[in-house]
Amino acid sequence: MKEWILPLVVGTVTGILSGFGVGGGTLLLVYMTAFAGLDQRLAQGINLLYFLPAGLMALPAHVKNGYIEKPVLVPAVTAGLVCAALTAWAATAMEVELLRKCFGAFLIAVGLMELLGKKKD
Repeated sequence: MKEWILPLVVGTVTGILSGFGVGGGTLLLVYMTAFAGLDQRLAQGINLLYFLPAGLMALPAHVKNGYIEKPVLVPAVTAGLVCAALTAWAATAMEVELLRKCFGAFLIAVGLMELLGKKKD
C-alpha cells in the first residue's frame, strides 16, 4: 500500500466529520498518535493547522442555514481564544506522557457522557 493512501483516507473522513462539526480533529489526533506514531505535541500542532481551513470551509454553510447564534458568538470566541492560548502554553510545559493521559481521560469522559447521557427529545 502506498504510504499516502491511509493518511488521505483519514483526512477525508475527518474532513467530513469536521464539516458536520462532530469532532473530526479529535479523531485525527487519535490517528496521528496511536497509528501514525507522531508525538502528542506534534500531532496537536498539525491538528490546529488542519482545523483552521476545515472550519473555514464549513462555516459558510452553517451561517447560510442559520446555525450560528450571533448573541453568543463574541463571548464564545473570546473565551475560546483566551483558553486556547492558556492551555497551549500549559501543554508545551507538560510532560508528553501526562499530556497523553489527560487527552485519553478526556476521550473516555466524553465517550461515557455520550453513552450514558440522557437523550433529548
